Amino acid sequence: MFETPVIDERIWAIAPGFQAISIHVDATSARQGTIDTNLLPDACEFVAAGGPTWAEVHLASWSDAYLRFGAKPNRTPCSAQALRKRVLKDGRISAINPIVDLYNAVSLRYAIPVGGENYDAYVGLPCLTVAEGDEIFETVMNGEAVNDPPTPGEVIWRDNAGVTCRRWNWRQGTRTRLDTATGRMWFVLEALETMPADALAEATNAMSEGLEQLMPGCRVLTRRIPKV
Repeated sequence: MFETPVIDERIWAIAPGFQAISIHVDATSARQGTIDTNLLPDACEFVAAGGPTWAEVHLASWSDAYLRFGAKPNRTPCSAQALRKRVLKDGRISAINPIVDLYNAVSLRYAIPVGGENYDAYVGLPCLTVAEGDEIFETVMNGEAVNDPPTPGEVIWRDNAGVTCRRWNWRQGTRTRLDTATGRMWFVLEALETMPADALAEATNAMSEGLEQLMPGCRVLTRRIPKV
């Protein structure tokens, strides 16, 4: 059973037009499928050619939101901006594994931050909130596991055990990182008001359909995270 993630009401003071689509996947009884090996290269080519048309406006909105909670978007951009910069610089990004390649491809093609998490590693519900500054964030630096806590006022995703993603969607922690297309997973697509509504719907469908192709027989639950 999957419960709906929680968004702190303070988030809408930072980004009034914020929307989040939650996709829970139960692949415990799923078969092994495949995704098109051209999915990620094609998304890179699409970005290199200038697509999508709303990309720069939407990503500029993310930069503005980052500035409002004290981050420096040129140094620590949102995940979609970071991927796009890599493609515009190098023409491509390397494949990692099918599940990560899928959500990176959706992120690039629709200029939207997309995160993927190991839901079974969560302690309590995912929550998007504002950091106190003493939370635990498990990551790797110089090849060693370290705790790199957020700064006070930083927007974070967290659970009852600590931070799962710093600076909104900039850097994912190691504890809930998704490595394989098995078990229970959680994905989140995050949009601001400058992303067209039909594009957000298309991105959601592309992600859901890709997951079903990669894990035939999986159970997929998609819903908008409500404003409370």
